[in-house]
Amino acid sequence: MSDSPAVPPPLRGSLIFVIAVVLVDMIGFGIIMPVLPALIVELTGDSVAGAAVDAGWLAFVYAAMQFVFGPVMGNLSDRFGRRPVLLVTLAAYAVNYAIMGLAPTLLWLFVGRTIAGITGASFSVAYAYLADISPPEKRAQNFGLIGVAFGLGFIIGPAAGGLLGDVDIRLPFFAASAFALLNLTFGFLVLKESLPRENRRPFSLTRSNAISALRELGRQNRIVLWYAAALLIWMLAHLIYPIIWAFFVLEAFAGRIPFGWSEELFVGATLAYVGLTSAIVQGGLIRVVVPRVGEVKAASIGILGMVTGALIYLFVRDPIWLLVAVPIGSLQGLTQPSITGLMSQAIDETSQGELQGAVASLSSLASVIGPPLYTQIFFAFTATGAALYLPGAPFGLAALIALCALALFLRGTALFRSVGAPSGSA
Repeated sequence: MSDSPAVPPPLRGSLIFVIAVVLVDMIGFGIIMPVLPALIVELTGDSVAGAAVDAGWLAFVYAAMQFVFGPVMGNLSDRFGRRPVLLVTLAAYAVNYAIMGLAPTLLWLFVGRTIAGITGASFSVAYAYLADISPPEKRAQNFGLIGVAFGLGFIIGPAAGGLLGDVDIRLPFFAASAFALLNLTFGFLVLKESLPRENRRPFSLTRSNAISALRELGRQNRIVLWYAAALLIWMLAHLIYPIIWAFFVLEAFAGRIPFGWSEELFVGATLAYVGLTSAIVQGGLIRVVVPRVGEVKAASIGILGMVTGALIYLFVRDPIWLLVAVPIGSLQGLTQPSITGLMSQAIDETSQGELQGAVASLSSLASVIGPPLYTQIFFAFTATGAALYLPGAPFGLAALIALCALALFLRGTALFRSVGAPSGSA
């Protein structure tokens, strides 16, 4: 069987756009990461440790909105199609970043993240779009294309953010808003609908929440519930990177930044390196690993890679170790596409948007818990007078959480291997 993505020719242009949506979203997200700590410090006068706590609550607000509205957007895409939901998402991101760039107080940052959280559904709808146009056996590999966009966005975004932040720390926010507006315009012109009318279903408000959605999906195949639980725990572990990375790098390597770079430029460069290795894994390695070992083993390799990388960060003090830890940790890029692919294979074609909306809601639930948890731990181990100074402490916790996700995932697979497990789990 070929490793190339099986996509109907009329939709290949739209496929490129959908990947571009995620790419632009990640560029927008990545471009502000190097400067967000500095902007929060400017607005509040806090230390880096205090700014990390504020950043955690910003992520909490976004995630809480996503948890409530993610399934609504997924169900709306099952009713009205993927195209209108994707376009609304891009418009919301443009408004969000503009508000954050203009922010005179911390409250404005919270307003922007609330708007983005309510309407932002690009990842879930992009996954549903790929499910619409991909045969079941190709879904995990094609879902990896989302990871490629994620990785490339993390190469371009942080690098650009570091450079623009050297000019003005607010400039990256306006650049992110402009990226979203350009993509919105492009989408109006080229994006085709992927969901045939015969595969659409009526919108149901009672199913537009994660619990009801998963209950309905579990009636089709109960293994979905096990994989959903494992994915929830995994996402909680994975969140350590977007939440803590910039603050961790600034604190752990303070006074050791090489080449005479500014802090913003160094944070951007390290994030770009994370993005590069992630793109290699999800754009190339996943297309080799999944066909050879299956989704279950691929997901397991990814989790163990993340654990190993996190344990290095726990104790690292010299930036040179990033050259080793980042590629090892990037193996985690195998995990979510593999688990999501298994879940997608387990349900019917009319429920793909509902599934991806539920997955987005699980991600948001993890994001409700993770940011305050990790940032408070970071504060406890880095604030002045801390009993034990350990900037990598949040990574140690993330490693333990990831191992819990692996145990749950393998237990669910073992229970259902002989009774209705998806074909890729064998």
